[in-house]
Parts: sequence; C-alpha cells; structure tokens
Amino acid sequence: MNHFSTGMRRAIGLAVAGAAMMTASVAVAATTVNIWCWDTNFNGAAMREAAARYNKDHPDVTINIDVSMSQQDIRDKLQTQLLANNTQGLPDIVLIQDDVGQKYLQSFPGAFVPLGDSIDMSQFAQYKVAPATLDGKSYSLPFDSGVTGFFYRTDYLADAGYKDADLQGIDWDKLIEIGKAVKAKSGHNLFGLDLNGDGIIRIMMQSAGKWYFNTDGSLNILDNAPLKAALQTYAKLWQADIIKPVSGWTDFTGAFTSGDTVGTIDGVWMTGTVKSKPDQSGKWGVAPIPKLAGIDGATNYSSEGGSSWYVLSSAPAKDAAIDFLKTIWAGDKDFYQKILVGQGAFSAWMPAVDGDAYKSSDDFFGGQPVWKNFSDWQGKIPGIQYGIYTAEVDAAVVAQLPAIAKGGSVDDALKAINDQAQGQIQ
Repeated sequence: MNHFSTGMRRAIGLAVAGAAMMTASVAVAATTVNIWCWDTNFNGAAMREAAARYNKDHPDVTINIDVSMSQQDIRDKLQTQLLANNTQGLPDIVLIQDDVGQKYLQSFPGAFVPLGDSIDMSQFAQYKVAPATLDGKSYSLPFDSGVTGFFYRTDYLADAGYKDADLQGIDWDKLIEIGKAVKAKSGHNLFGLDLNGDGIIRIMMQSAGKWYFNTDGSLNILDNAPLKAALQTYAKLWQADIIKPVSGWTDFTGAFTSGDTVGTIDGVWMTGTVKSKPDQSGKWGVAPIPKLAGIDGATNYSSEGGSSWYVLSSAPAKDAAIDFLKTIWAGDKDFYQKILVGQGAFSAWMPAVDGDAYKSSDDFFGGQPVWKNFSDWQGKIPGIQYGIYTAEVDAAVVAQLPAIAKGGSVDDALKAINDQAQGQIQ
C-alpha cells in the first residue's frame, strides 16, 4: 500500500510537472510584441525585416506590426489613453517623431521604459539620442536619420562654372551667389519653397545648435541669434529671385524631379525621390548644406525629420520588446545594409556604417560615396532639445513667412512669433 501510494504520488508529481512545463511552453509561445508605426513602405517595411530576422532565432515570439494608423492618429490615441491612465490596447513598441518625444516624456512620467539601461546609447548618433533624454535617462532607440544634404544638378552648376568643390564648407550667402549665377546662365531657380512650411528654418537653426527654447524650457525667440539669422536668410533667398514658389508635397518634389530647379535641401530620406527619374542618372550630386553666416557655432550639418522606437512601461511583452530592439536594431549590421538598400532608411546606429552598402558609391550621383558622406556628416550634427512646444512655435513661425518673403521686418516677425507662441503655450 505504501509502495502504491509512493508510486501514485510520483506519477501525480510527474503529471503536475509535465502540465506545468506545457503551461510554460504555451506561455512562451504566446509571447506577442505589438508595434505601432506608420508608412507601410518605409517604417513598416523596415520593421517587418527586423521581425523576420529576430524570428529566425526566436520563433516563439510573434511580432505584430500595425501600420493602419497615420502618424497623427498614433499621436492622438497615445495621448488620449495616457491622459486617461488607460493603457489597455496600447502597443509594446511605438514609433514617435523625434521633435515630439519630450512632450510625451515630460507629460507622462514613467510611461516609457528608459532603454539606455539595457542598450548602449553611445553607439548611436548623439543628436538622435538627445531628444529622448530626460534627467540623464535615454528613452528611445533611434531609428532613421534625418541628416541633411544639398541635392543638386551637377550639369546646371557646371554650365555656370561651378563644381562640387565649390559647395564644400560654404555659407548661405555663398549659395545665394551661386544660385544667382546659375539662374542667370540657365534660367533655373535654386529650389522650391512652400510658404506653409518652415522646414528650411528648422534646418538652419539646428545647424547652429539652437532651438526655440532655453535649457530650462522657456521660450527663446527675441534674442535667438540663429533663429533671426535663419529668417534673414530666408528673406534673402526670396529677394534674390532664385526661389520657385510651390504648394504641397507633390508640387514641392516635382520642382526638382522635373528638372525645373537646381535641387533641394532635405533629409537623406529624400534620396529615393531624387532617384525616381532614372534618365537623370549621373546628373546629380550631394553636398553638405550651407552654414549660417556670422553665427557662433554654425556648422554645415543638420537634420530634418527622423523618428525613434519607444517601449511602454505598461507593455505586457516589455522584456521581449527590449530584447528584440537590442538584438536587431542595436546589434545587426546586415539588417541596416538591407533596409538602406531596400527602403533608403539611413541608420543612426553608427556601427552599421562600416557595412558594404554604406561604403558603396552611387552612379546616379556621379560615383559619389553618398552614404559614406551622409554618415560622416551625421556625426557632426549639433544636438538640441526640442522641448514640448515645438509644434506650437512652428505654427507661429509659419504664420510670419509670407510677410518675410515679401521683405517684411524680421524684428517685427520675431515679436509676432514670440507673442503668438506665448499665447499658445501658457
């Protein structure tokens, strides 16, 4: 009887242990990392490639990538639920544009995981780390770089007697001089500008390491030398009669892809659009952007756009999400070669630029090593803090651009920007 009881107990113990192991196995198999991002052909495609690579060694983790919402939809849903302290249905990983990262971090303390505790942030371009750093903690894994360049038609410049060497280390006054000479020779304007966008102002400001705010978050408009210089340069561009007025994205990109203008100053992500006309291969080059004249700390390097991955503290699959980001996005050089070639996604993870794709030259750009150049420039971009009211000040700046373009007072514009911004952020 005792023997039977012991055997029964052993059998029952084994059955329980087996059931526990099965339960644990099911739990592991059921690990799902949910991700929100926008643009299925860019962010979504890069994340799908990352997921496929991770799943080779982690088949037990399901990675769901939701690209059904626009960037604004994601912002609205995230903010609404965090305000209501309701994290149900929120993703494990979410993509956030760099210039609004601080708004979430400061408005919702504790809502995001400090990824710098698990991932070596020193391996990323530091200007990308800065916008998601708060109180010494880094909260995002940087994704695509917005490092900027001057994409230009080499044939138009050559007709006017200029070559790539003439574009190295110049300031905006020199570019305006070149623009005038090219237009006098060929009739082509330098580039197109939309009065409803302030991207060029932002590029100029960051190239000098300044933004709309002081380090304590207070407004810095009236005594902001780089902002004033940027607005003055904007006025000079229009008054030199070398700008093509455009309206909307299609009109903007069409100005240079059609050959109407000399080129465009944009983030590296514009490379694909520039190369969308195969018949123009060999007729393009990329140079560093001009720097602001007479400004301390001015450089020829800046950024436009770019986003980063954040992990929510409430994420059910938080540990798996962090491991996924660390393994692929902070550890796989080949992954970054693939998404550079496939999606034109330029890495902010510096070890990736040692790969073959980043070292290759491009016949479309006359054999220039464009990716290597962009990676060199990326490391020299001044870091800035976007604060939490960038969108509000952007709107105030855009409101003044038409008057500035027509020769209106820059000092008056600065006062109006300051007044409008103060009214919106109080």
